[in-house]
Amino acid sequence: MSTPFPIGIISTLVLLSFSSATRAQDVDAQLSAAQLESRKGNLDAALERLQPLLSADDIDQPSKQRVQELAARVLHMRGEQHFRQARIAESIADFDRQVELQPERAAEHWQRGIAYYYADQYEQGARQFELHQTVNPQDVENAAWHFLCAVRAPKGSVEAARKKLIPVTRDSRVPMAQVQKLFAGTMTPEDVLKAGEKAGGSGKFYADLYVGLYYEALGHDEESLRFITQAAENPVAKDSYMGDVARVYVILRKKKASSEDRKPTVK
Repeated sequence: MSTPFPIGIISTLVLLSFSSATRAQDVDAQLSAAQLESRKGNLDAALERLQPLLSADDIDQPSKQRVQELAARVLHMRGEQHFRQARIAESIADFDRQVELQPERAAEHWQRGIAYYYADQYEQGARQFELHQTVNPQDVENAAWHFLCAVRAPKGSVEAARKKLIPVTRDSRVPMAQVQKLFAGTMTPEDVLKAGEKAGGSGKFYADLYVGLYYEALGHDEESLRFITQAAENPVAKDSYMGDVARVYVILRKKKASSEDRKPTVK
């Protein structure tokens, strides 16, 4: 014959079960509210709702994982939003926090590498692109951005960056094969531009963008700004993140030029 539980223990178990169920319902409600804010584009509000759940220690593991996944998505979206508005430090802060929540997905985050480049954090950028190669080994753009970071890193140079150029042989997009050869030093910017012009559309956009970035690596600022401005104004770049990359470049260059114009002249 089984021994009955004391009434007090039974009451406690019932209360605990009720409390757990209530807490689960509260988490679900908060998640639903955060998802709604996210869909409406209210990313700050979504994160405000998620923050208490991220720091809570009284929710079960499946619920905590759902919270972290949603927070990571919202942080990624807000990080991209900050980047488009040339708020680079804020963009990096969101991307870094996203990676803290999902460290297993750090290698996928090429956007963070580009943000590091625009923040002059070249060593961090190079490491991010080296990490990204492990999940995307045949991407010329990744090799190009790694090159750009390697050129500007402490003790970096075009020659040193070429020695470290990530080898890519199977990126079929035009003019990516030509861009790879350009950064390797075996093709001219004119050759890349001709290939892009012949392809038209996105081919011309990528040719202008990466020739412009290559000129920046060489220190040819006028040519760099000219070609990247052409890329930024290309209609195919309107709704493209790489189009955003070109537009942010132009914004930051103009901001830098304006700042230098305001500096007092030393006599």
